[in-house]
Amino acid sequence: MNARHPKAKPIPPHVGLTVLSDEVVWDGRFPVQRIRFRRRRFDGTEGGVQTWELWRRGFAVAVLPFDPWTDRVALIEQFRLPALAAGFDPVMLECPAGLLEEGEDPVEAARREVLEETGLAPDLFAPIGRYILNQGGSDETISLFVARVRLPEPGILGHHGLQSEHEDIRLRVVPATEALAMLDDTSDDRMANRMANATGALCLAGFARRRAALLQEWTG
Repeated sequence: MNARHPKAKPIPPHVGLTVLSDEVVWDGRFPVQRIRFRRRRFDGTEGGVQTWELWRRGFAVAVLPFDPWTDRVALIEQFRLPALAAGFDPVMLECPAGLLEEGEDPVEAARREVLEETGLAPDLFAPIGRYILNQGGSDETISLFVARVRLPEPGILGHHGLQSEHEDIRLRVVPATEALAMLDDTSDDRMANRMANATGALCLAGFARRRAALLQEWTG
């Protein structure tokens, strides 16, 4: 009998939850569990049997590199097949991000991902928050950070990523005001809603709330 995939951990106990079966139906890099369960409803009655597929991706980090001396940020662009399948432009504008190794500290993972995907070496990190990305289908949670770096001049600057993973990542440096404008879909401007992925939008939204304080704290 094969050992159970280490990412496909049994569902933890919870008040009112009864797990009827828990199968690992796909044991690739990111396993999929099929779980049959019932739970006590909010009104106290017993609910019906439900079957959910749970995609196990684990813990991740994403980082917005920020140069407080020039008030600019670094973003990346890379091809995303699921975005194409969903009807989006598959060359997504994003923040550097990646999955944690087993037992890895989130800040160290953030430092590693920024270096691999941008060539930049941050010296300070400010946490934004921790979120679950797709609570209807996956356990992936992500810790978000702003990282202090010194950035080169604006524009498209070099190509990065791990060759072993066939990554093809393009670095883009933009003014902070331009990056924040990418959050909104309020005009026909070419930057409107340009940040179309949830992780990048969460990073920029968290940065918007902290920007004034970081401009003061990280340059003083």
